Amino acid sequence: MKSIDSVTLEVADTTAAARFYSTAFGLEPSQVRLRDSQAPTTGFRGFTLSLVVSQPGNVDALVDAALEAGATPLKPTAKSLWGYGGVVQAPDGTIWKIATSAKKDTGPVTRAFDELVLLLGVEDVKAAKRFYVKRGLTVGKSFGGKYVEFVAGPGSVKPALYKRSALAKDAGVPADGTGSHRIVLAGATGPFTDPDGFVWEAGVPLPATA
Repeated sequence: MKSIDSVTLEVADTTAAARFYSTAFGLEPSQVRLRDSQAPTTGFRGFTLSLVVSQPGNVDALVDAALEAGATPLKPTAKSLWGYGGVVQAPDGTIWKIATSAKKDTGPVTRAFDELVLLLGVEDVKAAKRFYVKRGLTVGKSFGGKYVEFVAGPGSVKPALYKRSALAKDAGVPADGTGSHRIVLAGATGPFTDPDGFVWEAGVPLPATA
């Protein structure tokens, strides 16, 4: 099964970004990599990353930790028809949504998350779906031209497609944006650049640690 091996965020200060992600979300280098970049970028970068958790208390714990570590609130945590969640923007500019489908807590509150989901904002969901299926990704869920979710292996990043304008609205930001996406994906499907400008590289394993 082909999927995303890793996600690399291109940031201006890798040391500061590493400190933020470790402190706020407890992310390891195997989950999100960082790379120095000064590539021009303005406005919405066309993607969001989501931490899917098991209960509302975990949402609050992660959002609070992110804000304490320097994140900017974009959408305050709140209940909705689908569950409970909030949106923050990391100091490096990456937008993160923390959410759960659960309506109430059923256990001790932690900052653990169950899934890491990458939502790519695309102009044509159906066309982007065809593009990725031809490159070996397997569709897990599909809702016409609105949303597509691909299958991901255990512990890996789950890729999904959403209309760019709808994704920006969900994140609480204007849809306009120019320049670099400031994200690079890696996997067995690469290297290529998709129709919406997202760059994929060939998958490279993380270096062994002592």
